[in-house]
Amino acid sequence: MLIKFTSKASGAVLMLGEHALPVLTAAGKVFEGGVLPERGVFTAQQLPAAIESLKTAMAAAPEVNDDLDDDDGDNVKPHPMNKAVGFKQRAYPLYEMLIESLEKDEDVMWEPADNAW
Repeated sequence: MLIKFTSKASGAVLMLGEHALPVLTAAGKVFEGGVLPERGVFTAQQLPAAIESLKTAMAAAPEVNDDLDDDDGDNVKPHPMNKAVGFKQRAYPLYEMLIESLEKDEDVMWEPADNAW
């Protein structure tokens, strides 16, 4: 399922549900049975704690580096679509949205994305 995060403070963020679950969990959301609900919210009052929790999780996440040595001419670089994406890269857009929403005292909501693609 494709999840769309929205806030009146910023543009929308899209994320696959399977990737959104660990990001939301790191931001302090607890889900019964470990299942991501279709809809949810970070209230403006919850944002400071969510931001701090997500920042800590991003700092603790291992670096993902599948770049090949640039000096070795024999290596074929993978296409950017084939590169691994780490937790920090997945979480950062939502992290930025949370910060912008805190600055403007706005909630952040998520729901299934319509078929905009």
